[in-house]
Amino acid sequence: MKTILYPGTFDPITHGHSNLIERASKLFDKVIICIASSSKKQPLFSFEERVELCQQVTAHLSNIDVVPFSGLIVDQAKEHNAIAVLRGVRSMTDFDYELQMASMNQSMVADFETVFLTPANEYSFISSTLVREIASMHGDVEKFAHPAVVAALSKKFQAKT
Repeated sequence: MKTILYPGTFDPITHGHSNLIERASKLFDKVIICIASSSKKQPLFSFEERVELCQQVTAHLSNIDVVPFSGLIVDQAKEHNAIAVLRGVRSMTDFDYELQMASMNQSMVADFETVFLTPANEYSFISSTLVREIASMHGDVEKFAHPAVVAALSKKFQAKT
C-alpha cells in the first residue's frame, strides 16, 4: 500500500488544498492529511476545528485519513509507513522553499520522496491567508472553500465583530 502524507496548518483548508488531496487520492492508496500544531503561527481555528474541517471537506473520499501532528514529517512517515510527502506549489517562491525542505527530508531519510503538485489553474492563487483576510472583512469566500469552511469562517468573524 502506497501512502503519502500531506502536512500543513490548513487554517482553513481551501479548494486549492482539496484539489491536491483529490488528485493525490487517485495516485496513492492512502493520503494522510497531517494537521500541524504549528507553534510558529497563531491560527484562527483551533487544532480540533482544523481537523474537523479537513474531515468534513474530504468525507467523500474513502482513502483519506486526517491526523494531528507535531514534530518532523519524516517521523510521521515512519509512523504511518508513508513513502512520500505531498507539497503544493503555486509559485517559484513556494518551489524554492519546498525544494529546500525536500532536500532536508531526504537527507534525514534517504528513500523518502517529495511529490510536488500544482493546484488546478482556477485554484492557483488561493491561499488560506487570503481566504481568512477576505472573510475577516465579511467578503464572499464561497468560490475559495467548501461550504463547511465558509460557515465556520462566517461564525468566527461574526463573533469578533
